[in-house]
Amino acid sequence: MTTLEDYIADHIDPEPEYLTRLYRQTHLRHLYPRMCSGHVQGRLLRMLTSMIAPSHILELGTYTGYSTLCMAEGMPPGATIDTIEIDDEMEDELNATFSAHPRGNDIRLHIGDATMVLPHIEGRWDMVFIDANKRLYNQYLDMVIDRVPAGGFILADNTLWDNKILDSDSLHDAQSRAIAEFNDRVARDKRLSKVILPVRDGLTIMQRLE
Repeated sequence: MTTLEDYIADHIDPEPEYLTRLYRQTHLRHLYPRMCSGHVQGRLLRMLTSMIAPSHILELGTYTGYSTLCMAEGMPPGATIDTIEIDDEMEDELNATFSAHPRGNDIRLHIGDATMVLPHIEGRWDMVFIDANKRLYNQYLDMVIDRVPAGGFILADNTLWDNKILDSDSLHDAQSRAIAEFNDRVARDKRLSKVILPVRDGLTIMQRLE
Protein backbone atom coordinates (compact mmCIF):
# COMPACT_ATOMS: atom_id res chain seq x y z
CA MET A 1 0.00 0.00 0.00
CA THR A 2 1.34 3.44 -0.97
CA THR A 3 1.95 5.71 2.01
CA LEU A 4 1.40 9.46 1.97
CA GLU A 5 5.16 10.05 2.01
CA ASP A 6 5.59 7.65 -0.91
CA TYR A 7 2.92 9.55 -2.83
CA ILE A 8 4.60 12.88 -2.10
CA ALA A 9 8.00 11.52 -3.13
CA ASP A 10 6.52 10.35 -6.43
CA HIS A 11 5.14 13.82 -7.17
CA ILE A 12 8.11 16.05 -6.39
CA ASP A 13 11.53 16.54 -7.97
CA PRO A 14 13.73 13.46 -7.79
CA GLU A 15 16.83 13.66 -5.65
CA PRO A 16 20.18 13.71 -7.47
CA GLU A 17 21.78 10.30 -7.92
CA TYR A 18 24.61 11.10 -5.50
CA LEU A 19 22.05 11.69 -2.75
CA THR A 20 20.32 8.40 -3.53
CA ARG A 21 23.69 6.67 -3.12
CA LEU A 22 24.45 8.55 0.09
CA TYR A 23 21.05 7.70 1.56
CA ARG A 24 21.57 4.01 0.75
CA GLN A 25 25.10 4.01 2.17
CA THR A 26 23.82 5.65 5.34
CA HIS A 27 21.33 2.80 5.82
CA LEU A 28 23.92 0.14 5.08
CA ARG A 29 26.83 1.47 7.13
CA HIS A 30 25.53 3.56 10.02
CA LEU A 31 23.50 3.24 13.18
CA TYR A 32 20.29 5.26 13.39
CA PRO A 33 19.91 5.85 9.63
CA ARG A 34 16.55 7.50 10.31
CA MET A 35 18.59 10.57 11.24
CA CYS A 36 19.27 11.08 7.53
CA SER A 37 16.92 13.72 6.08
CA GLY A 38 15.86 11.73 3.02
CA HIS A 39 14.19 12.62 -0.27
CA VAL A 40 11.16 14.70 0.78
CA GLN A 41 12.82 16.76 3.50
CA GLY A 42 15.95 17.07 1.40
CA ARG A 43 14.03 18.62 -1.49
CA LEU A 44 12.37 20.97 0.99
CA LEU A 45 15.76 22.04 2.38
CA ARG A 46 17.05 22.64 -1.12
CA MET A 47 14.03 24.74 -2.03
CA LEU A 48 14.09 26.75 1.22
CA THR A 49 17.78 27.46 0.72
CA SER A 50 17.12 28.59 -2.84
CA MET A 51 14.30 30.87 -1.65
CA ILE A 52 16.30 32.36 1.23
CA ALA A 53 19.46 32.72 -0.92
CA PRO A 54 21.77 32.89 2.12
CA SER A 55 25.37 34.03 1.89
CA HIS A 56 26.36 32.05 4.99
CA ILE A 57 24.72 28.91 6.41
CA LEU A 58 25.32 27.18 9.73
CA GLU A 59 24.35 23.55 10.30
CA LEU A 60 24.44 21.92 13.72
CA GLY A 61 24.58 18.16 13.27
CA THR A 62 26.09 16.92 10.01
CA TYR A 63 25.64 13.14 10.41
CA THR A 64 26.46 11.69 6.94
CA GLY A 65 26.12 15.03 5.14
CA TYR A 66 22.83 14.47 3.28
CA SER A 67 21.18 17.67 4.51
CA THR A 68 24.44 19.59 4.01
CA LEU A 69 24.51 18.64 0.34
CA CYS A 70 20.84 19.54 -0.11
CA MET A 71 21.50 23.04 1.20
CA ALA A 72 24.69 23.32 -0.85
CA GLU A 73 22.66 22.41 -3.92
CA GLY A 74 20.26 25.29 -3.29
CA MET A 75 22.61 28.03 -2.14
CA PRO A 76 23.69 30.84 -4.49
CA PRO A 77 27.19 31.16 -5.95
CA GLY A 78 29.71 32.37 -3.40
CA ALA A 79 27.72 31.15 -0.40
CA THR A 80 29.31 28.96 2.27
CA ILE A 81 28.20 26.39 4.86
CA ASP A 82 29.78 25.83 8.27
CA THR A 83 28.62 22.40 9.47
CA ILE A 84 29.43 20.93 12.88
CA GLU A 85 29.55 17.20 13.66
CA ILE A 86 30.33 15.86 17.12
CA ASP A 87 31.42 12.36 16.02
CA ASP A 88 35.09 12.53 15.10
CA GLU A 89 34.90 9.09 13.48
CA MET A 90 32.81 10.69 10.73
CA GLU A 91 35.47 13.19 9.71
CA ASP A 92 37.24 11.24 6.96
CA GLU A 93 33.98 10.01 5.44
CA LEU A 94 32.46 13.49 5.45
CA ASN A 95 35.55 15.09 3.93
CA ALA A 96 35.44 12.52 1.12
CA THR A 97 31.71 13.11 0.59
CA PHE A 98 32.07 16.87 0.44
CA SER A 99 35.19 16.90 -1.71
CA ALA A 100 33.32 14.93 -4.38
CA HIS A 101 30.53 17.55 -4.55
CA PRO A 102 30.65 20.51 -6.98
CA ARG A 103 30.23 22.90 -4.02
CA GLY A 104 32.66 21.02 -1.79
CA ASN A 105 35.02 23.98 -1.51
CA ASP A 106 32.18 26.02 -0.02
CA ILE A 107 31.52 23.51 2.80
CA ARG A 108 33.57 23.93 5.99
CA LEU A 109 33.40 20.92 8.29
CA HIS A 110 34.02 21.40 12.01
CA ILE A 111 34.40 18.38 14.29
CA GLY A 112 33.43 18.73 17.94
CA ASP A 113 30.66 19.63 20.35
CA ALA A 114 28.66 22.48 18.80
CA THR A 115 28.54 24.38 22.10
CA MET A 116 32.34 24.40 22.14
CA VAL A 117 32.92 24.95 18.42
CA LEU A 118 30.44 27.77 17.81
CA PRO A 119 32.32 30.48 19.74
CA HIS A 120 35.34 29.88 17.49
CA ILE A 121 33.46 30.38 14.20
CA GLU A 122 33.40 34.03 13.20
CA GLY A 123 30.68 35.89 11.38
CA ARG A 124 26.91 35.81 11.05
CA TRP A 125 24.55 33.41 9.32
CA ASP A 126 21.56 34.17 7.13
CA MET A 127 20.31 30.62 7.63
CA VAL A 128 20.82 28.14 10.48
CA PHE A 129 19.73 24.49 10.51
CA ILE A 130 19.58 22.94 14.00
CA ASP A 131 19.65 19.13 13.97
CA ALA A 132 22.02 18.09 16.75
CA ASN A 133 21.54 17.05 20.40
CA LYS A 134 17.83 17.49 21.11
CA ARG A 135 18.50 18.18 24.78
CA LEU A 136 20.44 21.31 23.83
CA TYR A 137 18.06 22.97 21.35
CA ASN A 138 17.37 25.90 23.67
CA GLN A 139 21.09 26.39 24.24
CA TYR A 140 21.79 26.27 20.51
CA LEU A 141 19.12 28.88 19.86
CA ASP A 142 20.60 31.14 22.53
CA MET A 143 24.01 30.80 20.91
CA VAL A 144 22.95 31.59 17.34
CA ILE A 145 20.02 34.00 17.52
CA ASP A 146 22.10 37.14 18.01
CA ARG A 147 24.27 36.13 15.05
CA VAL A 148 21.32 35.87 12.68
CA PRO A 149 20.39 39.26 11.18
CA ALA A 150 16.84 40.55 10.93
CA GLY A 151 15.20 38.70 8.07
CA GLY A 152 17.43 35.65 8.54
CA PHE A 153 16.07 32.16 9.12
CA ILE A 154 16.57 29.43 11.71
CA LEU A 155 15.29 25.92 10.98
CA ALA A 156 14.97 23.25 13.67
CA ASP A 157 14.45 19.58 12.85
CA ASN A 158 12.56 16.90 14.80
CA THR A 159 10.33 19.36 16.62
CA LEU A 160 7.36 16.97 16.64
CA TRP A 161 9.63 14.16 17.88
CA ASP A 162 7.57 11.24 16.62
CA ASN A 163 4.50 12.94 18.14
CA LYS A 164 5.87 12.31 21.64
CA ILE A 165 5.40 15.99 22.46
CA LEU A 166 1.63 15.23 22.54
CA ASP A 167 2.02 12.43 25.09
CA SER A 168 2.44 13.60 28.68
CA ASP A 169 3.94 10.21 29.60
CA SER A 170 6.69 10.67 26.99
CA LEU A 171 7.75 13.95 28.56
CA HIS A 172 9.50 12.00 31.29
CA ASP A 173 12.11 11.26 28.62
CA ALA A 174 14.83 13.95 28.57
CA GLN A 175 14.84 14.42 24.80
CA SER A 176 11.06 14.64 24.50
CA ARG A 177 10.90 17.09 27.39
CA ALA A 178 13.66 19.25 25.88
CA ILE A 179 11.90 19.41 22.50
CA ALA A 180 8.60 20.33 24.19
CA GLU A 181 10.35 23.08 26.17
CA PHE A 182 12.04 24.35 23.01
CA ASN A 183 8.71 24.50 21.15
CA ASP A 184 7.09 26.38 24.05
CA ARG A 185 9.99 28.81 24.19
CA VAL A 186 9.92 29.49 20.43
CA ALA A 187 6.15 30.03 20.55
CA ARG A 188 6.65 32.80 23.14
CA ASP A 189 9.66 34.47 21.49
CA LYS A 190 8.49 37.76 19.98
CA ARG A 191 11.75 38.13 18.05
CA LEU A 192 10.75 35.23 15.83
CA SER A 193 8.02 34.56 13.31
CA LYS A 194 7.51 30.81 13.30
CA VAL A 195 5.65 27.88 11.76
CA ILE A 196 5.92 24.13 12.32
CA LEU A 197 5.64 21.90 9.26
CA PRO A 198 4.56 18.27 9.85
CA VAL A 199 7.26 16.99 7.47
CA ARG A 200 8.86 13.72 8.61
CA ASP A 201 9.50 14.36 12.31
CA GLY A 202 8.53 18.04 12.31
CA LEU A 203 10.43 21.03 10.93
CA THR A 204 10.14 24.45 12.60
CA ILE A 205 10.90 27.46 10.40
CA MET A 206 11.70 30.68 12.24
CA GLN A 207 12.47 34.13 10.82
CA ARG A 208 14.30 36.72 12.88
CA LEU A 209 12.12 39.83 13.05
CA GLU A 210 14.38 42.23 14.94
